[in-house]
Order: sequence, then C-alpha cells, then structure tokens
Amino acid sequence: MTPQKITMGPDGLLKVPDFPIVPFIEGDGIGPDVWAASKMILDAAVEKTYGGTRKIEWKEILAGEKAYKQTGEWLPAETLDIAREYLVSIKGPLTTPVGGGIRSLNVALRQELDLYVCLRPVKWYKGVPSPVLRPENTNMVIFRENTEDIYAGIEWAAGTPEAKKLLDFLTNELGAGKKIRFPETSAFGIKPVSKEGSERLVRSALKYALERKLPSLTLVHKGNIMKFTEGAFKQWGYDVAEREFGDQVYTWGQWEKAKKTQGEEEANSRMKKAEAQGKLIVKDVIADNFLQQLLLAPQDYSVVATLNLNGDYISDAAAASVGGIGISPGANINYITGHAVFEATHGTAPRFANTNTMNPSSLLLSGVMMLEYMGWQEAADSIEKALAETIMRKRVTIDFYNLMNDATLLKTSEFAQEVVKALA
Repeated sequence: MTPQKITMGPDGLLKVPDFPIVPFIEGDGIGPDVWAASKMILDAAVEKTYGGTRKIEWKEILAGEKAYKQTGEWLPAETLDIAREYLVSIKGPLTTPVGGGIRSLNVALRQELDLYVCLRPVKWYKGVPSPVLRPENTNMVIFRENTEDIYAGIEWAAGTPEAKKLLDFLTNELGAGKKIRFPETSAFGIKPVSKEGSERLVRSALKYALERKLPSLTLVHKGNIMKFTEGAFKQWGYDVAEREFGDQVYTWGQWEKAKKTQGEEEANSRMKKAEAQGKLIVKDVIADNFLQQLLLAPQDYSVVATLNLNGDYISDAAAASVGGIGISPGANINYITGHAVFEATHGTAPRFANTNTMNPSSLLLSGVMMLEYMGWQEAADSIEKALAETIMRKRVTIDFYNLMNDATLLKTSEFAQEVVKALA
C-alpha cells in the first residue's frame, strides 16, 4: 500500500492510515545513537504486532547541527513546513545554537507549531534504580503549558535602552518603581498568562483524565504570590472544568462554595459522594508544596496541569524519582490541530556522541507515546512490556549499570536488540 499522510478529520479526530509517513529528526550529539536504537524497536514492534498490515514510513527532516552543516540554517523553513503538513513527528535531542538568532530550537518548534501542551508522563518501571523508597507510588501525567509564561521570551538585559524605557514606564506611568529594589541594574522579564492559553491547556488535561477514568486533576500554581497570572490560571482552570464538564467533575471550588453555604460536614459529604460516583476531582496546590508532595505522597496525583516554569521544575523533579530523564519521555501537542512532536527529554551529551553507550529509553518511550497518539496501542504496550522485562533482567546501558548490582553492561544497540527479543 502507498504510504500516506496522517490527517485531522472534520470531527476533530486524528486519521491514521495503515502506512503513515512520519517525519523524524535524529538529533545532535547522542541523537543518532539513541534514534537508531529506538527506530529498530519501534519498527520491530509494529511488524510483530500487526504482521505487516501496518508500517511506519520514516521521512527525515533536518534541524540542529546536521541542518546547519547542510543548509546553513539551524531550523530550515522546509522542516517546519513538513512538520506542519504531516502532523505527527519525532525528534532526538537538539543543541542550542551559540550566539544570536534562535534562543532554543526546541522552543522554536513549539512556538512555530503552537504545540501548547508539553506532555510528560512519569512512571516507574520495576527494577529501575531510584533515589526514593517507594518509586512505584509515582504514576502521573504532567500537562505543562508550552507557549506562554517564560517561554514567551519577553525580557531585556540590565542597562539596555529597552530596560531603561520599561523602568521609566513602570515608575512614571504605573507607579511601580518603588517595588524595584535596585532599578538601575535590574533586568526585566514579562510573564504573559492568558485566559485562552490557560483554558485550552486545562481543557486538554480534563479530557485526557476523563477518557482514561483517572481520579484527579491538580492545578499547580503560585497564585498566592502571583495573583493575576498564576492565580488567574487556577481560577480559569476551575471555571472551564465547571462550565464545560458539568456533572463529570467535582472541584475544590464547588467544595468551598458548599462549605460556605451548607457547612463543612455537608461539603465533605458531597466530595465523598462525587468520589464514589467516579467523578473527576479537580483540585489545586501551591507549586512549592507540590514539589514536597512529589516525595511524600505522589500517589495522590494522577494528572497535573501547570504553567510553563512550574512545569519545567516539576517534570524533571518527578522524573528523578523514577530513574531520571534518561527514561523520561515527552511530547509537544496541539490537540486542536493534531500537530505533535514527540521527543527525548534529555540533552545532546556531546561528550558521548557516537560512542554507542547511552540509554535510548527516553526517546523510545516518546515513540511509545507517539504510537498511543496514533491509536496503535497494542504496539505501544508491547514495547513497554519488553522494555520493563529487559530492565528487570538487568541487561542495561551504563547509566543503570552503575547503579545496579549484578547487571550486564550493554551498548545502546545491544540494549535495543535485547528489547526486540523481549517483544511479545
């Protein structure tokens, strides 16, 4: 059958042919090594699961150092055009260009394609070395806003004409100059948080949680200090939950209203009833407290929705508790248009480039997320099971080998071969 593009149907659902064309960026540094290993496993799983009735047709697109060497551009327009056209793509780690121009290739991709959700599942696989006592208690999915907050990149260096102009405006027009402790040497950054951006993120998180019948969605914020940005994010999140999902959810906002009008006992009774009925409980927590709860009670959280900077801290902190970003997958998704870029969450580690020694699990599990997004759940499940079995048998790459007793050290390619052997 002729390979075809993945498309978005008029019903808002992804249309995935049996032989889809999927663009890929192999990445910089260790990218080629981990991509080759991941591709081997992805192809083997699809072949074994579907017996040749489905197959991914890979299409390479360029970004990063390879793109710069071949085209003189870090992120060619053609790459963006193809990513837009084919909807779903996958990428290895990319370097950040030195000097002017693009601040971050990853950020540029997210902004250009309006990939407003950074999706980070955090799950422990038995046998993975962890610094916490009960890593199995952590099993959550983090929805990090991907286009606003600090990712908007609105800032000015100290001493520049722009910084001085903004200082003058803050002082003379808004009367806020006295709040700036050292005005003459201050740099400035602006943190935009919109109702539309907040609502679409929380809406996607709500749908994700409801479709999977998960118990809770937690809005993580710093609204106690940043009342009109982070505080507004919290309130807009509650508003969209109550307005658009009605009887499917019960929010802490509803609990607080019931407490004021009916008393605490009645409010608690309504909460328990909602839980018994299987409603999604929508709650919130201050960001610094949440970082504590990641260690103390991670089992209380299933889906998390948060703004960009909080999500950056939370995603990596949560990943550390289940083995680190070396086994942490990620995706950048626009659930409205269908555009998605699945990616390794770690860096390029140039010191280990072409050594065939690094763990490919982050990129591989991002590929698993891609298969799930495409609706190829059976192949995705087979890879997860095979990966878990390989780790349990302690046949691992150097990162896990250094933390395990009686393990067998494997090269990146050898690890991929072991996972392929374990495919059901």
